[in-house]
Amino acid sequence: MIQRQPGVKPLDFLILALACAGLVWLMWAITAQSNYKWQWEVIPQYLLRLDHETRKWVPGMIMTGLLITIRISVWATLAAIVIGTVMGAMKSGKSRYLRMVATVYVETIRNIPVIVWIFIFYYFLGDILVPLTGLDRAATMDEGPLSSFLTTFVSAPSLLPVFVSATASLALYEGAYFTEIIRAGIESIEKGQWEASSSIGFTRFQQLRHVVLPQALRRMLPPMAGQIISTIKDSSIVSVISIQELTFQGMELMSATFLTFEVWITILVLYFSLCFCCSMGVAAIERRMNQNV
Repeated sequence: MIQRQPGVKPLDFLILALACAGLVWLMWAITAQSNYKWQWEVIPQYLLRLDHETRKWVPGMIMTGLLITIRISVWATLAAIVIGTVMGAMKSGKSRYLRMVATVYVETIRNIPVIVWIFIFYYFLGDILVPLTGLDRAATMDEGPLSSFLTTFVSAPSLLPVFVSATASLALYEGAYFTEIIRAGIESIEKGQWEASSSIGFTRFQQLRHVVLPQALRRMLPPMAGQIISTIKDSSIVSVISIQELTFQGMELMSATFLTFEVWITILVLYFSLCFCCSMGVAAIERRMNQNV
């Protein structure tokens, strides 16, 4: 039986109108007290600007930072889901050794502040891992298909080592939380599902792939959506290692222009739009999956 979603009521519009009015009043009170002069006309050039040499529109500082934030968030989220799936399966498995490894990983990461973990990874682990992978040679990469691919979907080759270091540290941190979400989803599946799939000769991997995870995914989607949004917001912390993402560009622009309110309100709107679109996308996937039940 499909439950009908509650409709929008007049009271909802009233509450929204009151919230908007309160926000407008708050901004007016702050600017009136400080005699702040708004200069919104300056902001568009930092979103898109016309390159006079190529006569093409190119991203400004804020838009460049937004694109880097999106790239970091996408790659970190994908890697964190993979890590979380593997560790979640290990933590819910029968092997005591694998459960211990997954538990140590989760408890270690969850009890370290994210900013401390990023510093540890960047200054210690990153200096070891980057040379081993050969990413330190990316700065000298010649122009070619690989360089074009990296510039478009990842990062400029010269910035690839620090980008990968930031993305990997964020993925490992968020992966601990995805581990607990996926573990809880796996363990929420009824014991009869395991027994039925085992009776027809499925291995544990086949049980997870064909029976358990497809059912658990519907239950995991809401908390996973929240964790994906958390990953997007946590990506702002990598600005401390000079990744030129949205927050870093905002700080640089504010220092250069002193347009405190305009810059940070613009960045707030961009973060909200990014997270809201992600939330709506996951909600649409959840509705589609529930319709197919």
